[in-house]
Amino acid sequence: MLALDEARARILGALSPTPAETVALPEAWGRVLARPVLARLTQPPADVSAMDGYALRAAEARPGARLRVIGAAPAGRPFGTALGPGEAVRIFTGGVVPDGADAILIQEDAEEAGGLVTPREAPAQGRWIRRRGLDFAAGDTLLPEGRRLSARDIGLAAAANHPWLTVRRRPRIGILATGDEIALPGEPIPAGGIVSSNAHALAAMVRAAGAEPINLPIAPDDRDAIAAAAAAAHAADMLVTTGGASVGEHDLVQAALGPQGFALDFWKIAMRPGKPLIWGRLGRTPVLGLPGNPVSALVCAVQFLLPAIWVLSGLPPAAPPTQPVRAGAPLPANDRRFDHLRASLGTDRDSRFVATPFPVQDSSMMATLARAEALILRPPFAPALAEGAEVEAILLDRLGV
Repeated sequence: MLALDEARARILGALSPTPAETVALPEAWGRVLARPVLARLTQPPADVSAMDGYALRAAEARPGARLRVIGAAPAGRPFGTALGPGEAVRIFTGGVVPDGADAILIQEDAEEAGGLVTPREAPAQGRWIRRRGLDFAAGDTLLPEGRRLSARDIGLAAAANHPWLTVRRRPRIGILATGDEIALPGEPIPAGGIVSSNAHALAAMVRAAGAEPINLPIAPDDRDAIAAAAAAAHAADMLVTTGGASVGEHDLVQAALGPQGFALDFWKIAMRPGKPLIWGRLGRTPVLGLPGNPVSALVCAVQFLLPAIWVLSGLPPAAPPTQPVRAGAPLPANDRRFDHLRASLGTDRDSRFVATPFPVQDSSMMATLARAEALILRPPFAPALAEGAEVEAILLDRLGV
């Protein structure tokens, strides 16, 4: 069985980012830049006031002095004349500082009457002036290639006068559930069957990661049906199957895809839940075969599918982020398989995270997984730990799953 880290490295090393496309700025949130964003202008484009008040010469703004107000400079309407000796301009936040002024007397420190303004307190030279280019200058690199765009980034790109951005196309992920026993929610359930949950959960995870799911029809345990369904995903950037990955007589994914040119890279991971995991390529399409047990499928998706989507989206290869937490119960020694304990999450009196594993960890229990807020990570042969010991955990909410 392959070690978890090695399996993930082999998966991510076989992937390349999707092609670039240009999208309107409002559509770029959550996308990954395929080209850096350079400033198309200087911000602010001129010296501007940071406050409402009066633009004047600091040397003349002594308490008790009387300066003649010769005009106003609201934002967007610069005062076009330079200040002369003993003059001031009424100015507002964002207004361009007129030539000859070197300070802003804020209105709280001023008294105006009869066209004259008298300072109560003297402003320092340069006070309350935002200098030209304080934020950025034309040509500055504001956002690097490979950055996933946040709402703040969108605002910065807008301020830099970019109506369009060049980003990576959203990866298209084909999702194929297999098995005679499964039915779609709301449809008749066969005798001894169950409702399919994997495909829907995986589609939601794919969307949360910024990709587009392609839900394929359920394929029964039939080689031809599985092969035909997989062929329908030829336009996908990755095909994800669920079920049929183990060694039983009805586990037919490899057998069905083999005659279609499927090239297996590896099969079986030393992890729990999720040992029967397939990785290979069907022509040019990468194929990730997940187990059929719901918890196994979703834990494997956290460890392998999400990082794969990140790489396809243009981000660097990375494992899911982890967080040090305190164990909320004693943890037994682990065996040779990397374990993932579903756990609730709380905090102790020092505001540190405490992850408490659920007493039953069966890989079929979706209700337990839905209640879980963290996966406690137990490496192979990890020793027994007492309650309160520090362990690493994946916080599921931070992944959007």
